[in-house]
Amino acid sequence: MASLKSLAKDTAIYGLSSIVGRFLNYLLVPLYTAKISAASGGYGVITNVYAYTALLMVLLTYGMETTFFRFANKEGENPQKVYSTILLSVATTSSLFFLLVVAFLPQISGAMGYGDHPSYIWVMALTVAIDAFQCIPFAYLRQSKRPVKFAALKMLFIVLNILLNIIYFIVMPALYQTNPDIIDMVYNPEVGAGYAFYINLACTATITLFFWRELTGFRYVFDRQLLKRMLSYSWPILVLGIAGILNQTADKILFPYIYKGDDAHEQLGIYGAASKIAMIMAMITQAFRYAYEPFVFGKAKDKDNRDTYAKAMKYFIIFTLLAFLMVVGYIDILKCIIGRDYWSGLRVVPIVMAAEIMMGVYFNLSFWYKLIDKTIWGAWFSGIGCLVLVSINILMVPRYGYMACAWAGFAGYATAMTVSYLVGQKKYPINYPIGEIALYVAIAIVMFAAMQYSNSHLNTLAALTVNSLLITAFAAIIIYKDFKTIIINRLKK
Repeated sequence: MASLKSLAKDTAIYGLSSIVGRFLNYLLVPLYTAKISAASGGYGVITNVYAYTALLMVLLTYGMETTFFRFANKEGENPQKVYSTILLSVATTSSLFFLLVVAFLPQISGAMGYGDHPSYIWVMALTVAIDAFQCIPFAYLRQSKRPVKFAALKMLFIVLNILLNIIYFIVMPALYQTNPDIIDMVYNPEVGAGYAFYINLACTATITLFFWRELTGFRYVFDRQLLKRMLSYSWPILVLGIAGILNQTADKILFPYIYKGDDAHEQLGIYGAASKIAMIMAMITQAFRYAYEPFVFGKAKDKDNRDTYAKAMKYFIIFTLLAFLMVVGYIDILKCIIGRDYWSGLRVVPIVMAAEIMMGVYFNLSFWYKLIDKTIWGAWFSGIGCLVLVSINILMVPRYGYMACAWAGFAGYATAMTVSYLVGQKKYPINYPIGEIALYVAIAIVMFAAMQYSNSHLNTLAALTVNSLLITAFAAIIIYKDFKTIIINRLKK
């Protein structure tokens, strides 16, 4: 129980930075969707470019975050040497990546459809190179159980990002109208959506300065044999990561190429903006992952902790289902996050959220092969899921547009999750409380159906009232079934 309390505590701190940070970052969504019309396709460009950067982040870190946790906690390994070797390796590959992008910038930007804006590409290439390097000191903070600094730096990035976006998307355009001769030294209205990329680079570079303690004060050692062993462990994680991130971004990368209409970036922008609401689920899974990864590998030296893993899975699903119902129940409020001309995409929100829950479950299931150093299994599972997702996108997007993207993600994660569970129960059996989990899922489905009915047949106030009662009922069921005894014991004290 103490272990679960520690996990819950770290998850809360990481969750604060993730949830509050993402919430503040949501301020950019109404900003972008208010200042960039759907018809212009500008937000579609932002969605598309950031999809590429997410994929590149996986390639440039090549599984070294998870590898760091594994080897830093592995008996017989020197944690400082592990950290130093990974730092130098990732720094080298990230630098080479950026130099290659600059060398072939015209060809790359043209192939991506941004031949008229090559600066978008080199700016984001530099940003992602710095980001990839930062992942290692961020992992070091997690390994060192320093969630406060981790959270503070994540929050600082968000605050800087928001402030600069407000300046360049609201303040500068207003000043330009009255004093163009002065403002044009620092602002050009023709850059438009490009400022989102320049600002990201400025904020990312600034955060790097705060890692001086994690990057100095020790002797850098590059151990080739150690790196060789770590790469042997990490390459299946890289394949897993590529397949996993493609499950999240392939639709946004492929959409401009396979959608048949002339309004591809407009439709992609609508889908991307609506999906931001569903990213509440991604915040929860990310917060859980930040705490759970070092927790599991730290416990790997101890006795079998399968019962703890089973309980963690159950509580993860319970609380993500509650979050799912809260988003659906208050969708009439949350939709104000995005501009009105993007509201047509709101129908994808429940689908994308359900897919995110399954991604979280799949992440929890993944530890059996990481703990026994058989990460190749993860590559297979994610690859199968990715194949399902890409196939549905290619076959269905030309006919059904971005709705096919949402369902493709759902199908891809469902496939990877199911296959991982079935194989895992044979290779590393864990007694998950399937009956209890299934009961919660069934109750959530019934309540979701009731909310969908109230949202479409009742006025806004009545729907919010009904949905609030349903959410309260679900929370009451959780407390009664799983936390009643704990609460009673606390009250007795």
